[in-house]
Amino acid sequence: MQIFIMRHGEASYHADSDPQRTLTERGRQQSAEMAHWLRDKISAIDLVLISPYIRAQQTFDVVKTEFPLPESVTVETYSALTPNGDAMLVADYLLTLAQDGVESVLVVSHLPLVGYLVSELCAGVYPPMFATSSIANITLDPETERGTLNWLQMAGK
Repeated sequence: MQIFIMRHGEASYHADSDPQRTLTERGRQQSAEMAHWLRDKISAIDLVLISPYIRAQQTFDVVKTEFPLPESVTVETYSALTPNGDAMLVADYLLTLAQDGVESVLVVSHLPLVGYLVSELCAGVYPPMFATSSIANITLDPETERGTLNWLQMAGK
């Protein structure tokens, strides 16, 4: 299974709570740029898992304008994808999806979870630092239950 792990775009700090932080204009631009870049690299996404936080939801809203998804794609708000979510729980869910035959998943979440998730899926990989709107690609083998980090693309690179 191909997993694309994306950190949300740049967000404002002006909000009543962390879950309510919204994207800045720069965050929208970064997210659009990365979605366009991803569209040129891959042809399809079967499933999208998104954090319930507003900035992650808004990031996906921008992504889907630049990366049109088929009607058949499943989009799920997954409560474990918060900044301090349980990377092992998310990795186990992704492994189950891979074993069920899902071929590609886009995950939209936050630091530090995105880094820990890469490390959880790919043994021996130290959690990478994700700039806003960065995307990592992992190939997860459902038989060996091991992931391989293929690349980490930063916005503006």
